[in-house]
Amino acid sequence: MRRTSFAHWPCSIARTMDLLGDWWTPLVLREAFYGIRRFDAFQVSLGIARNTLTDRLRRLVDEGLLEKRPYQTEPVRYDYVLTEKGRDFYGVLLVMNRWGDRWLSGEEGPPVVMHHEVCGQEAHAEVVCSSCGEQMTAENTSPRMGPGYPPHLAERPDVRERFVG
Repeated sequence: MRRTSFAHWPCSIARTMDLLGDWWTPLVLREAFYGIRRFDAFQVSLGIARNTLTDRLRRLVDEGLLEKRPYQTEPVRYDYVLTEKGRDFYGVLLVMNRWGDRWLSGEEGPPVVMHHEVCGQEAHAEVVCSSCGEQMTAENTSPRMGPGYPPHLAERPDVRERFVG
């Protein structure tokens, strides 16, 4: 059965999930942030099947989150290095980590804590408004149609109802 593509949906969440595709992709990115760069190291660290890892790395390279850099010529072997687009995904992982720490950690506490090098403290991600710095929550934030929303959908009553405000 083929998976439905969300790549062209008028929703950045759907488009991001289309890029991620499954649970392995964010874990491959997590390992890249932990400093893993080589295929065998990803494979050992994640315990992922080689063919699955090959597919995920290819997808991340094709989408511009990772870049292949040769480190050996005979045979050719590559480091997988985060690009600017890939490094920008770090905030997504931090927010996922925060949610998991809050709702899925046992009594023993979170399995990994984040150390903010700038201030020297343990910290967690907060989603704040880029204009005023206040925390953004479901109670104080509402979606609005952006300039990229397809005009043919924007006219539909059921769609317009979603963006009332």
